[in-house]
This record gives sequence, structure tokens and C-alpha cells, in this order.
Amino acid sequence: MEEMMREVQTFMRSETGQMLAYLVAVSLFFVVVGQMFKRAKMSLRAITYAGLAMAIGFILSYITLFSMPFGGSVTPMSMFFVSLVGFWFGPAVGLVSGLAYGLLQLVQRPTIIHPIQLLLDYPLAFGMLGVSGFFWKHKNGLVLGFMAAVTARWVIHVLSGAWFFGHFAPEGWNPWPFSMVYNALYLFGEMALTLLVLLIPALRHGVHVIKRLANQVVRDG
Repeated sequence: MEEMMREVQTFMRSETGQMLAYLVAVSLFFVVVGQMFKRAKMSLRAITYAGLAMAIGFILSYITLFSMPFGGSVTPMSMFFVSLVGFWFGPAVGLVSGLAYGLLQLVQRPTIIHPIQLLLDYPLAFGMLGVSGFFWKHKNGLVLGFMAAVTARWVIHVLSGAWFFGHFAPEGWNPWPFSMVYNALYLFGEMALTLLVLLIPALRHGVHVIKRLANQVVRDG
């Protein structure tokens, strides 16, 4: 099994593997999310909003402010832009968009030691960024949704860390608290930096304006 996982990881790092993963992720986003938008009578313009937010998030994920030794890093608000899809369009579109984004992350930094670990750390963990969609009608949904999304992603990474990376825990540490602390450092670290930026009124106003425009398209579409 370990040998097979190493071969899979090597393939994902290859040019062919990356191209294949990109095609799968992009296809999933446009086919599945596109069908959701169609049923919701959303226009191409609305799909563009979601695609643009995910693209910005993916670009920002390449900018590393701080890296952890066994995986994970702090980026300039990449999680926020992915979570915006849920905040703008609700949980269904947000969760599927996050799942597609997770496949893109699998291309970017593949760390694979087991099929279940792959599922947890990529499509499921990043899919949790769509949890923001459950707050899309809440008065303070922008901040609360983002915090809930990051926390949900943290829970998934904690499971993966304890089950598959517990051997990295320092001597005397139980794998569970180690995984909780390790993943909190970079995930909640980026969340804290993002929340500081969201204190800027003009930024929050701009996000809400785009949301109103996107959903006006839905009604008029």
C-alpha cells in the first residue's frame, strides 16, 4: 500500500499527473457547479463571480507567508476567497466549489500516504470552506461564515493528522492534541490575519455589493 501511494504521489507531481488533475478539477467545477447554477437560474455572469473568486484564492495559495514543517502554510487570504463562493451563493454551490478547489490543491502540493488521507486532506478539507454558505443570509455571515469554514476545515485536518501523521508528534505528545495544535497554528493563524483585513469597512462593503449584484443576476436570469 505504501509503495502504491508513493507511486501515486510521484505521478501527481509529474507534468501528466498535474495536467490530468487540473482537467478533472476544472471539469468538476464547471459541470457540477454549472448545473447547480442552471437549476437556480443563474447566468454566466454569476458563474464568473464564483470562478474568479476561486482563481484568486488559488493564485494567493502560491504565496506563502509561513510554512509548517510537515505540511500546511499561511497564505494571504486564499481561504477567504474560496469561502466567498458559499457566502455569495449558499452552501450547495459553496461546498462543491470547495471540493473542486481541493482537487486543484492536490495538484499544487500533493502529499499522499493513504487513499483515505488523500480524501480527507484535499476534497473534504477544502470542501469545508463551503460551510460559509450556511451563513449567507445571516447579518454577520461574512465573518461568521468564514470562521465556521476554517474551523470545519481544521476538524478534517485534525482527523487526518491524528490518524496518518501521528508519528510526527514529539515524544510525550498524544497524536490528537498534537494534530489539533499543529493544524490550528497555520489555519487559525491565516484566519486571524484575514479577520484583521476584514476590519477595513471598504473591503466588507465591496464583498456585499458583489453579492447583491450576483444575486440580482440570479433573479433576473
